[in-house]
Amino acid sequence: MQHEPQETAPHSDSEPATLPVGRPAGCPFDPPDQLARLREQQPLTRMRYPDGHLGWLATGHSTVRAIAADHRFSSRYELMHIPFPGTEGVKIPSATVGDLTGIDAPEHTRYRKLLAGKFTVRRMRALTARVEQITAEHLDTMERQGPAVDLVKAFAHPVPALMICELLGVPESEREDFKRRAAAVSDPESPLEDQIAAMTALGEFVARLVPAKRAHPTDDLLSDLTTTDLTDVELAGIGSFLLAAGLDTTANMIGLGTFALLSHPEQAAALRADPGLADQAVEELLRYLSIAHTGVRAALEDVELNGRLIKAGESVTLSVQAANRDPEKFPEPDTLDLHRKATGHLAFGHGVHQCLGQQLARVEMRVAFPALFTRFPTLRLAVPPEEVPLRTTMGLDGVQRLPVTWDEE
Repeated sequence: MQHEPQETAPHSDSEPATLPVGRPAGCPFDPPDQLARLREQQPLTRMRYPDGHLGWLATGHSTVRAIAADHRFSSRYELMHIPFPGTEGVKIPSATVGDLTGIDAPEHTRYRKLLAGKFTVRRMRALTARVEQITAEHLDTMERQGPAVDLVKAFAHPVPALMICELLGVPESEREDFKRRAAAVSDPESPLEDQIAAMTALGEFVARLVPAKRAHPTDDLLSDLTTTDLTDVELAGIGSFLLAAGLDTTANMIGLGTFALLSHPEQAAALRADPGLADQAVEELLRYLSIAHTGVRAALEDVELNGRLIKAGESVTLSVQAANRDPEKFPEPDTLDLHRKATGHLAFGHGVHQCLGQQLARVEMRVAFPALFTRFPTLRLAVPPEEVPLRTTMGLDGVQRLPVTWDEE
């Protein structure tokens, strides 16, 4: 679902805001202007949802962070109202088995404890050599093909897809088919029925993989989890969840992040001159782009926050993109500055639902960006910036395609 930029009228509690959506014209990396105006007026404001529900919109960094960490707010899908325009009458079903995003304690706690030890910083950094190898192989292919490629198809999508294969232990003989189906799931230009069919096929593939790992474990996450008390159904659900959560987000960060760096050549030059800047660069790009830009929580009881009373049953929309551009937290927040220490951004969420795979995503990006800009020092857009097709599905931003070129040696 694509959204055109729209303005939201000045609000009061008797005239609630609606969720501003769409990037401002000519500013493909910025949140809607109205979010900043709402944040300046009140970091927690009344909001009218498309289905008529009267809830809340949180835009301030400290407010969004506080709600994300508060157990009095639920992540259960079936309790939420959807904030995006065009969703009137749509109700989110309960989370499927293994979907950690849409459940609360104690079920969430059980899954989280079993998985957290598998996603340690140490373990994810141990995958760096493999990330470097996969990255180099795809850059080699790009170089052989010559200038003018779609960076999304050639680089941004296949690198995280292969790392998901590594994580789940997908056999080498089946990885090309896995990548093809994963690409179909993530292709915003594919018909919806084709995307659903590809996702169904991937889910069935993961379900078949589980008993194979029980019988013949290998050095991968899924094999490790077969030693726990998780059932095959739970393992298949968790595998599918990790696939859905870890592939599209990282691919969109690499694609949109490259677009942002090409649009800020001084920042790309700084990264090229000092690859050691990669850690800070990744954190700043995560803050600046905030591609997973909007979340929702449902109050389980009355909660007083910022002098406002959020009543039990009311939904609160968390604007991560507004929080990550809050000047009270980040000076000159609308400036992309790779030398900034963007500690404390909320791009991976906060609290018990903070992204499990964030360390793997960081490793992939820390390798991908410097390698890309070092290998192709003259990398540039092959089309005018306004012709780059943006991806603006509900809750996740990116680019559909990123045509790039470079000077051959």
